[in-house]
Amino acid sequence: MELFNLGDITLQSGKVIQNAQLAYQTYGTLSESKDNVILYPTWYSGFISDNEWLIGPGMALDPSKYFIIIVCLLGNGQSSSPSNNDSWSHATVYDNVQQQHRLITEHFHIEKLKLVVGWSMGAGQTYQWGCLYPDMVERICPFAGSARTAPHNFVFLEGIRSALEVDLQGNNDDKRPEVGIRAFARVYAGWGFSQPFYKQELWRQLGFSSLENFLTDFWEAFFLKRDHRNLLTLIWTWQNADISNNPQFNKDLGAALKSIKAKTLLLCPERDLYFPPDDNKDEMAHLQNANMIIIPGVWGHFAGGGINKEDTDFIDAHLKKLLED
Repeated sequence: MELFNLGDITLQSGKVIQNAQLAYQTYGTLSESKDNVILYPTWYSGFISDNEWLIGPGMALDPSKYFIIIVCLLGNGQSSSPSNNDSWSHATVYDNVQQQHRLITEHFHIEKLKLVVGWSMGAGQTYQWGCLYPDMVERICPFAGSARTAPHNFVFLEGIRSALEVDLQGNNDDKRPEVGIRAFARVYAGWGFSQPFYKQELWRQLGFSSLENFLTDFWEAFFLKRDHRNLLTLIWTWQNADISNNPQFNKDLGAALKSIKAKTLLLCPERDLYFPPDDNKDEMAHLQNANMIIIPGVWGHFAGGGINKEDTDFIDAHLKKLLED
């Protein structure tokens, strides 16, 4: 992991994060003409290593062909976050992409991106790149995500936020509120996969012996490795995600989507409970050069999480087609 020093940055809110840093990792070699760059932002609570499942020899994101940059959300625990910066304040998707643009242009001196691709909150950043820098981005592939957080999605996030906060009273910030995190993880579990996934006990394919084993060793174990302050700040970013909520578009989502010039591929899990395909269909009405493809199956939002080979192969195959076009 590498860190790009941003200095003091002023956010949309007007607040300042002092000595801010973006965490990133690169894969492959930047071509002499700098025309082989793929940007791959992280998702809610995801670290760099959690993005690597989509990168590899022979895959669409092949390091022997492309220079791939994984860049971390502000607040994820690797970039500047509440857990590592005392001057932290909430950052929007717009704030994130503005600072990522600095990494790309000031540090790497790159003028064109062949592709921006991202899952979940990474998809929101992907959309934001497409509308803020339409002449820089050639292709975008947001998968299992949306350009604006829908009201039902917001309500789900209220549930997990409340679960995290329930155990904060009486605890110091430096003490991990594990009861709250475990409750948060179990609420999250009901939304990450679909109803048929649980009915068919597909968690057995992941190596778990019982539903309780899945809840403790998959869901709780993952989030117990995260800092509750970071989880809370990223919920705020997710709830306030809207690619049009900035001075350029003044909350006109249709105008923001219409401004995207990049060839656009939306990959939408059939049973996604966070970002249902109907939300993406609404976005398609405004996109100018876009194709929407359903990821079939019952793995829900985690069809985009790299844990089911069939879904991974599906995503990879369509990314290959997008890059070859």
